[in-house]
Amino acid sequence: MYSERTLLISGSDKGLDGVTSFLKACGCGSVTTISSGSEARRMIHHDDYSLIIINTPLKDEFGYQLSLKLSESTCAGIILICKADVADEMISRTMDYGVCVVPKPLNKTIFSQAIRTGCAFNRRLLALNKENNKLRAKLEEMRYVSRAKFLLITEQNMTEEVAHRYIEKSAMDTRRTRKEVSLEIIAKYE
Repeated sequence: MYSERTLLISGSDKGLDGVTSFLKACGCGSVTTISSGSEARRMIHHDDYSLIIINTPLKDEFGYQLSLKLSESTCAGIILICKADVADEMISRTMDYGVCVVPKPLNKTIFSQAIRTGCAFNRRLLALNKENNKLRAKLEEMRYVSRAKFLLITEQNMTEEVAHRYIEKSAMDTRRTRKEVSLEIIAKYE
């Protein structure tokens, strides 16, 4: 299965059934369809999608600005479907945002490759986001530990090595994290 959840935004009902059935045949699980950019902006804050396909033009806008907004605010792979005469312009405008542009009329091979690329992009972004969150948590812990060590050095006249060892040992002895021990020290002395 390529995509667990797919959002299809299309201003036209023409070909909607064909695109939806093609998506399901390509392995896209749940496909949600809507018709406007404003509706997409409201929905995206409540639901996570692996793949978002924008079939331009939409009822309330073209869809280009929406693709940029969604690429910045989600980890979804984004595909922008537009007429062939504007496809090159859309490619140059969206390339830096990771939006895949597919020209109309749709070629099934190219569209299938775009779907696979979008899903791969989604998986890559999710992995990077997970790693980023782990690094942020580690950095936050290091800040608290450094602050607690500083307080132990200034308030208890410990050396840095002794303060570090104190935090490590307290964490091990009480089966808590270094962050929890550090927060307790900070609360005690501040």
